[in-house]
Amino acid sequence: MRDSEKGVGVMRIGILTGGGDAPGLNAAIRAIVRKGTAVHGAEMFGFRNGWRGVMHGDVRELTKESVQGILHRGGTILGSSGADPYHEGGTATVRQTFADLALDGLIAIGGEGTLGAAAHMTEEGLPVVGVPKTIDNDLSGTDACIGFGTAVQIATDAIDRLHSTAESQHRVMVVEVMGRSAGWIAVSAGLAGGADMILIPERPFDLSEVCVHLRRRHLRGHLFSIVVVAESAQPVEGSMERPEYPVDARGFPRFGGIANLIAPEIERRTGYETRVTVLGHVQRGGSPVAEDRILATRFGTAAIDLAQRGAWGVMVALRGAEIVEVPLAEAAKVRPVPEELYRVAEVFFD
Repeated sequence: MRDSEKGVGVMRIGILTGGGDAPGLNAAIRAIVRKGTAVHGAEMFGFRNGWRGVMHGDVRELTKESVQGILHRGGTILGSSGADPYHEGGTATVRQTFADLALDGLIAIGGEGTLGAAAHMTEEGLPVVGVPKTIDNDLSGTDACIGFGTAVQIATDAIDRLHSTAESQHRVMVVEVMGRSAGWIAVSAGLAGGADMILIPERPFDLSEVCVHLRRRHLRGHLFSIVVVAESAQPVEGSMERPEYPVDARGFPRFGGIANLIAPEIERRTGYETRVTVLGHVQRGGSPVAEDRILATRFGTAAIDLAQRGAWGVMVALRGAEIVEVPLAEAAKVRPVPEELYRVAEVFFD
């Protein structure tokens, strides 16, 4: 593209949203575009369907008008995918798209996979800034990720409702929540919802001990129990049948269904009627809570400021109450639930 077409001195920035969708993505897009155009005078371009849009040059211009009315909307107006240029031989086409659009840089909003690809791109000299998004909240370098607050609220609301039906029917309710690599949603929603047991991948569980705990509650007069389990929680070897999961194109397991293995075993071993609720993708859907709208807005405005400064190869992050920047390579690591937080939840397993 000629300078006369792109405008001399005008910053041109691309945006993508990759991986699983999360409430708050549109708030981040809105913030980047609004500040980018109004404050920095930039031209903004949105790639459709994550890195796939960058590889294929599938792009749309983003303006103040095109992001009006999206703050409260779930999902992403750009679409998303799990495409990864490094697994699909698309690094050359990514470079070509940068050249064709005369981009000065790219803001990638995503989780471990999306930002991992962004880190590789940075190592190869492409200018990228990352924004952390994952309902699992498991990215290193940041205290919170876009989508986590809403997912926890949805799961907490479900647990609140299950309390009443579990109590009425004197049942054990096993609630499966998302959490591919870490149990942040399970611990947070379980703590907020008053769960009687929380099973997370950071702590392999012994189902015999779980059943002893449930029997003890029953003997103390509690005629119902709520067990929250993260989708990737694993039993201790030999305590029960270990689940086998299919894998995706990149070799990652597709978790889901552990609650359906646990529940019949609990019923068989305790004699207590046990039911399963798998929240699944409902945790990703719907309007973001205020917390996610605010966080996404802060992340978005900080990301475009970094782009304007030419501070590439970093991710915006929340540390305490402050927005900071961390290397993209650090962001791609998994952040487990700290032992201290799980010990807080354990106090109420009685």
